[in-house]
Amino acid sequence: MIIVIALGVAALVSAGVLWFFLAPRKAARAVMADGVQEIVVAVKGGYDPAVIEAEAGTPLRLVFDRQEGGECSSHVVFPDFGVDQALPAFRTTTLTITPNEPGEYGFACGMNMLHGTLHILPGKHSSAARMTAAANSEHAKNASDNAGAAGHADTAAADGANNAAPAGQNPAESTLTDEEENAAREIRTLRMRLIVAAVFTLPVFLSAMFHLYHLAPIWQLLLILPVIVYSGRPIYATGWSAIIHRAPEMNALVSVGTAAAFLYSLVVTAAPNLLPQDVREPYYEAVGTIITLMLVGQLLEAHARAGTGEAVRALIGLKPKTARVERDGVITEIPVDDVHVGDIVVIRPGDKLPVDGEVISGNSSVDESMVTGESIPVEKAAGSQVTGATVNGTGTFRYRATRIGADTVLAQIVALVKTAQSSKAPVQRLADRVSAIFVPAVVLIAIWACAFWWVFGPEPKIVHALVSAVSVLVIACPCALGLATPLSITIATGKAATLGILVRSAQALETAADVDTVVLDKTGTITQGTPQLVGFDVFGAWHGREGELLALAADAERNSEHPLAAAIVRAADEGSAVAGIDAVGAGSDDGADDAAEFTAIPGRGIVATVRGHVVIVGNAELVDDHDVGMPDAAGESVDDVFASIDRHAALGHTPMLMAVDGLLAAVIAVADTVKPDSKQAIAALRARGIDVVMLTGDNQDTARAIAHDVGVDHVIAEVRPDAKADEIARLQADGHVVAMVGDGINDAPALVRANVGFAIGGGTDVAIESADITLMNGSLAGVVTAIDLAHATMRNIGQNLGFAFGYNGIGIPVAAGVLYPFTGMLLNPMIAGAAMAFSSLSVVTNANRLRAFSPERVRPYRISARKMKANTRKGTIMGLFSRKNDSQDAGAHDMHGMDMHAHGMHHAGAGAGGSETDPICGMSVNPATAAAKREYNGKTYYFCGAGCAAAFDKNPEQYAK
Repeated sequence: MIIVIALGVAALVSAGVLWFFLAPRKAARAVMADGVQEIVVAVKGGYDPAVIEAEAGTPLRLVFDRQEGGECSSHVVFPDFGVDQALPAFRTTTLTITPNEPGEYGFACGMNMLHGTLHILPGKHSSAARMTAAANSEHAKNASDNAGAAGHADTAAADGANNAAPAGQNPAESTLTDEEENAAREIRTLRMRLIVAAVFTLPVFLSAMFHLYHLAPIWQLLLILPVIVYSGRPIYATGWSAIIHRAPEMNALVSVGTAAAFLYSLVVTAAPNLLPQDVREPYYEAVGTIITLMLVGQLLEAHARAGTGEAVRALIGLKPKTARVERDGVITEIPVDDVHVGDIVVIRPGDKLPVDGEVISGNSSVDESMVTGESIPVEKAAGSQVTGATVNGTGTFRYRATRIGADTVLAQIVALVKTAQSSKAPVQRLADRVSAIFVPAVVLIAIWACAFWWVFGPEPKIVHALVSAVSVLVIACPCALGLATPLSITIATGKAATLGILVRSAQALETAADVDTVVLDKTGTITQGTPQLVGFDVFGAWHGREGELLALAADAERNSEHPLAAAIVRAADEGSAVAGIDAVGAGSDDGADDAAEFTAIPGRGIVATVRGHVVIVGNAELVDDHDVGMPDAAGESVDDVFASIDRHAALGHTPMLMAVDGLLAAVIAVADTVKPDSKQAIAALRARGIDVVMLTGDNQDTARAIAHDVGVDHVIAEVRPDAKADEIARLQADGHVVAMVGDGINDAPALVRANVGFAIGGGTDVAIESADITLMNGSLAGVVTAIDLAHATMRNIGQNLGFAFGYNGIGIPVAAGVLYPFTGMLLNPMIAGAAMAFSSLSVVTNANRLRAFSPERVRPYRISARKMKANTRKGTIMGLFSRKNDSQDAGAHDMHGMDMHAHGMHHAGAGAGGSETDPICGMSVNPATAAAKREYNGKTYYFCGAGCAAAFDKNPEQYAK
């Protein structure tokens, strides 16, 4: 009968526990007022309410009222919105986000222990709310671009006050200062509580465990009371609150376990006659020791959390406090936050640059390693762009401030790093699923362990039952499980930033570890991206008039932003001597004239009217479309044109065709030098088992020559920008995980299509919208470092999860007593408490090993990649032409069908399937989901990202059709 009653009670309690913890929770609806939804969320052992309903498309103001201290709830993280907001203890913090898409979005504490959910419903008031919000808040239109499709987040304010940062100051800096102060205050408080707990627990521990002296139960009680009342008060307050909110976590488990031990000990002290003679031993030493060890773990976690912001603090610390500014002829030293756009900043030797700008006089070398990770100083002269927080060398110069405060490169880097650190890696989903049922499962195990020991255990049954239940509750460590992934991600993304690698999200970092194929654009990626004119072979009546023809080509190209066009313009303006052109003649023309008409044909070239001449510069496809013929005057043939193209291509030059007034005039050859470290980086990728592919719009011969020089076996040539994404998709269809590395807007479709997009930055170009990872120093070595760091991070996360799962998987059964039949011993609750603290310590220590990551010391690894079938092929569009057949059909004087596919000079072409085409990058865009749109001359243009929209805004005439 006793057995039936005991097991029946355990079953009923278990059912109650399951209902209490796992039953659906009632959602609280945010209240709409003045175009903004608002809800107050109490933070004490959980979030109340933990389920929030709100409308899409309307700003949602979340007022977090944190009613506790401790590290666990000191932050709230919204990974889908890129938000990691500090919540000061016993204060209110307001966070405004705008969820644009209906759906379910989770949020959690910084330790990933407390969880809540946002249910976003289709909006009914979104239009009116947007109008009201725009009228009430000017910065509503300047929301962060980093939040992704889910929505965006505005700045937070503490105590209900709108503590906006001063004009020109980056809000992240003031936020970080507040976080540092709060973290330091929490650590000081934890340290004091730990000291008190240790001092009062030690006498009880020595008496009970080592029997050095006898200490009556009443004295043990008096010594432990300060530990419970003062040191353990936050643990109990948070733990019981978490149970009430049906969101139990570490504090709840410890609270239940130690409370059971304390109450049992209190009965032993106050009414021992209620218990059998052989079970009248109190467990005060276990209560005190467990609380002390819990505080040790919390202190370690607090230090770990503070350490994860080290990279961001180091970046912000690079910013100087003052700036020397010249105003009205007087040089004055002012706070850096008082610098305005347009101010003239004076830099002396050794000075740290306060803001971004453009050099107007003087020259020097500048150390940009703190931003780009590149240690070699960069020479600066008039016209050069400079970046704030970099360090001047021995020269002096003056520069005009162009970007200040939150617009500087440094501020954008800080924002990107913080966004990445608040994102959630896919590998974390397993831990999240386990965490959701972890605490209820532990409570159930404790209940049934207690029941089985009570029914089937040896005497004294009550003691064995109590010890096993308390040990199970205390040894379980959900903290280790919650910390395993986010701690490694935070440290890794911060480390990447110090190496000049900006990772947008945890997902990008995780995917980078799976890459088996790296696709490289040629110009600006493998090569320097600053081509030079190296050949100018003229035909027909233009013999002897090379300088005049070059000036004509330069004037036609002046409105183009393409690097190849810039090479032609630069050669004409500087009068540089190249093959086929007299240096004096090049610069002796009438000067630069603007083209009367200018049209850029994406992926083909340009057509312009200059000085009464119709000038075409581009590839053979463009020349074919305009029915260009061979001139008769010099008796030259198509074979002569082929010979010129082949000669330049064999040397690695990029040949282009120029036609004037319907007749071929010249073959223009441009060359771009290979970056010094490209060959080494490609060799490093191949050594890791990663296939490397060159994907370029250049002709096959040129591409093959460059590929041979840098060690690339697989070449896909003559691909227009809009077809690059198709080639990426083809590789993915073959089972490859593809990383695309590009440097310009014309690579945007391929960067988006790839599993991971790497953007080659230029030191001042922080964020390319379509890229997952930005390499600030523009070096291919950064791709190798990023992939190596991704592998190290995922290996570290795997180890952390192994520690967490392995510890709990072994510790909980041992605490329940599975070893008792073999050893005759139960796990002492104090040992369980020590093991609990050690589990968190092991995860924290292991994650911190990532701080020592160095590109020079990488653990060897190899990727198993599928081998590609062909070494060299044409792209799907440019490959439609056959040189041999077309040249035979064309005849000696007809340019139609000639396969002289010079480098496409501009961006991608038309869209497909009823969609609109981004006029900047050529990517197909669904108007319903376009990232941005613009009205110009009565026509609507749609864009894939904010970067393309910004480029259109600078010169809409160039791209409007």
